[in-house]
This record gives sequence, C-alpha cells and structure tokens, in this order.
Amino acid sequence: MLSALGVALGVMAQWVLAAPHPGHEPAKAGAGARIALDARELKWIAEHPPVKVASLEYPRLLFKNEQGQWSGLNRDMLDRISAMTGLRFVHVESFSTEHMLERLERGEADMSTTLAMNDERKAFLDFSHSFGGSGWVFVGRAGAPRVESLQQLAKRVLVLPTRHALETVIRRDYPSIELRSVKTYAEARALVESGEAHATIDSETGARLFPWGHLQVGQVVEGQWDPDYLTVRKGQAQLLSILNKALEAFPPTELRALRSKWLNGATPAPTAWQRLAPWMGWGLLVASLFGLLSLLWGRRLAVLDRRRQEAEQQLGDQLAFQHALLDAMPDPLFVRDLQGRLILCNKRYEECLATRFERIQGRRLIELDLLPKATAERLHDEFMAQLATGKPRFCERQLMFNTGPRAIYQWTVPFYGADGELRGLLGGWSEVGQRTGQG
Repeated sequence: MLSALGVALGVMAQWVLAAPHPGHEPAKAGAGARIALDARELKWIAEHPPVKVASLEYPRLLFKNEQGQWSGLNRDMLDRISAMTGLRFVHVESFSTEHMLERLERGEADMSTTLAMNDERKAFLDFSHSFGGSGWVFVGRAGAPRVESLQQLAKRVLVLPTRHALETVIRRDYPSIELRSVKTYAEARALVESGEAHATIDSETGARLFPWGHLQVGQVVEGQWDPDYLTVRKGQAQLLSILNKALEAFPPTELRALRSKWLNGATPAPTAWQRLAPWMGWGLLVASLFGLLSLLWGRRLAVLDRRRQEAEQQLGDQLAFQHALLDAMPDPLFVRDLQGRLILCNKRYEECLATRFERIQGRRLIELDLLPKATAERLHDEFMAQLATGKPRFCERQLMFNTGPRAIYQWTVPFYGADGELRGLLGGWSEVGQRTGQG
C-alpha cells in the first residue's frame, strides 16, 4: 500500500496541479555521446516507452547485485547504447531460457542480450550484428574421461536447458543421444555432478565462470560457435536498426575494456593440485575462527535488529504523513488497479459516496451500491477502456449519483511504476460550481 500511495502522490503532483494540460511533454534525457539516427528512428524512440529486456541471470554477463540492481557486462553495454541513442531499457526478469523465449513470443519483452541464434528462434526473433562470442563446450563430471565429441555421447544422457540453442541440431543429427531437458543450466550441472547425466553443454565463457565442484570442462563442440547478439522481437525494424548503428559505432577499445573488466576473472580449468590445496588448511582455520565468528554474528544480529526497528519507524511515519496529505485534499481522490479495484481513497471520497474505505477496499464500482447501477457500469467501462489506451482523461460532465444528478469536472490519469509498467488509474472530481468559483 505504501508503494502504491507513493506512486499515486507522485503522479498527483504532476497531473492535478497541471490539469487540464495533458499534452505536457516530459523533459528529455541528458545528452550523451550520441550517434546519428534518421528521422524514422528518432520518431520510434520518441513514441515508444522503455525497451523491455528479457533478462536471465548469468554470472558476470547479467545478474542482480546485492542491492537488487541489474549489473554485469551486458548491463554496461546497454547503458552505453542508451547514452549513444537515447533508448531507455528496463529489465524484465526471466527464470530460464524457455521462460525468456516465451516472454518474447508473447510480446511481454522486446529484446534480450543473452540468446544464441538457431532456426527456431529466427522464426520470431531478429539478431543484431555480432559483437563477440565463444565456443560451446562440454561439461562433464570430474574424474571421468573428458567429453570430446557428440559421438562419444551415443546412448548416454546429455542434459540441456529446455529450448537450448543446440537442442534441435542434436535431436536431428545425433538421435542415439539420450537427451534430457531441465529448466536451467544450474539444474543441468547438478544432474551431471550427481551422475544422473553424463554431460551438459554451455558456452565456453559461461562454463568457466562457475565454481568447479565435481565438474570439468571438456572439448569445444566441433562446428558450433556461440556469437554474442542483441536479439529483438520481429516487427521492430527501427529498434534493430538503432541497435546495429550503436554496435557499429561502439569503440572497439571500449568493448575490449568492458569484456576485460567482467570476464578476465574467468578461471581456467584447475589442476588436481589446485583443487586439493585449499582443503589442506581448512580444519585449523575453522577451529580457530569459530569462536570469533560467533561473537561477530551476535553483534551483527543486534545491529540488524536495531536497524529494522528504525526502518519500521521511518516507514510508519512516512505512511502517516502521506495519508494525512491525501486526506487534506479538498476534492474526492481515488486510486484503482488494473482491474478497476480500489487501492486507496481520501476522506472526501468516503464522504461524497457515504461509505468507509474498509468496506470498499479491493472492490470495483460495479460490485457496490455507491452509485446507481447504470452510472457504476458506465464509469467502470470507461476505466477499463482508459487502462487499455493509457491516455489521460479530463472532462466536464453530468453524472447521476445516489443523491441526484451532479455537474462535475472529472479527471483520471494512468500511473506507472519505477519499472515503466502501468499500475492503474489515479482520479478524482470537483463540483463545477466550486471550480468556477475558485477563478
């Protein structure tokens, strides 16, 4: 509720004070080292909301840091492209390769930064210019003979994430391989470690980024290369053109510096001595540090508890202030979600409709008797239509209330979350006579 209230008040400050001027344009993004774009590309950027990037966590390439923010090589590249073009990117989290592809197929995302090319994907995706790449490699169990070819896996279990880039080719050309599908690369590696599968296949860059445990990297899959692309859902030719121009203008030295920043830590395959050496001093180290860690942990818990109490107090104060600010508004105000259900309202709204918030919270107008049935149905249909178009609405009109007809000035505007997603409608009204009397 606090989040919705904060967003609603922010929108209120921008729209209520500015009404009726829905044509007001937002300030442009700060200037950067821009590249030359043609009129159609500039028009596309101006007319489109932030580009939604289907994002799957992959160490060092794209991942969430301790603050929950997206980071990594691909995020740095998108930030640089944003400065060059004016495009704005927002990440839409995916939880597997299959989930990411489904988001793109359904139009829930516009592009991705970590997908390889194959014939299946080319049916609904366009691929940018390549800006790097690596080979596909086998990953097998440590201590077993290294996997060197697909022929070696005949009548053995190869585990891959569902809709892996090489899945179709392997099923077609190597039918003797027992192919097993899982959701993620992590599940695939776990099955190899446990011995339930003989091997999996990962990009060479990715395979060397994970802790080794009981795994080892085998040979490169012959004849298969994994270039780095930006993938775009078909039907967005201008977006693809903008991205390609940015990649063409991307300074090679800067690209090398970014790859060095994030990928130089990828470790080569360890020797047997390197795998055993860390264990030799662990017993003594654990024994000597156990008491110290216990003491530090106790102090840490005390600090965290104090911070939690302070944060709860601050949130409580902020919520009380925002409620007081909302209730101080002289006109009825309300906030509804994407289904038209009431999230918030002020005291004046309760007074005008002779109700209490506790009775109507989470309910739609058509589920209540606050207004005549025809009026409630008409307003609800207008709310749903407005959510579909995302356009603000300001109008003078006469509506039938339970107490009789009233001439009002009504306004409703959509509001969005920090991620650029539509969250619902903020609205209210004032008596036409009162509005005129105020000059």
